Amino acid sequence: MWFTAAAAAGIVAVAAAVLLAMGRTPWYRSGPIRLWYGDAWGAENSQQLFDPYSFTHVTHGILIYLLLHLVARRQPLRTRFILAVAVESAWEVLENTPMVINRYRAATMALGYYGDSVLNSIGDILSCMLGFALAARLPASLTLALVILLEAVLTVWIRDSLLLNIVMLIHPIGSIRNWQMGQ
Repeated sequence: MWFTAAAAAGIVAVAAAVLLAMGRTPWYRSGPIRLWYGDAWGAENSQQLFDPYSFTHVTHGILIYLLLHLVARRQPLRTRFILAVAVESAWEVLENTPMVINRYRAATMALGYYGDSVLNSIGDILSCMLGFALAARLPASLTLALVILLEAVLTVWIRDSLLLNIVMLIHPIGSIRNWQMGQ
């Protein structure tokens, strides 16, 4: 267990160092550091430790668990957990490249998005870890119900979800974007 925790912490530390080297801000610089910021359209979104999009990263963890269960079932759970942390950390680095940030701005409702703070990226990775742990412990039917609930609540609450985010990044749909922006 100590090795797993140390490996995961090391991966997160490397991701944080890479993000800092890329010029990402360490944390929200225009006010206090908060554990939670609930306004998906506010200036502190993607800057504080957790925000509404943290729930999409819980779903990442669940989906990564499922994928690794399918392709690496024989690997110990701790190995799959470390792989999940590595995959999510790699996504956080990729998500904060100019290419992906510009894609979010061009294709989704995130017109003012300028990337995550390093603190928020760490929160996203922690959220993924939580999703992975839940998927490893809960029955599959309950895990599926959790994903559906998260997607539904986010869709109603912030007019976005992991599924909508993926759709809009891959193939933007004007009517969805207008609805997301309240038009």
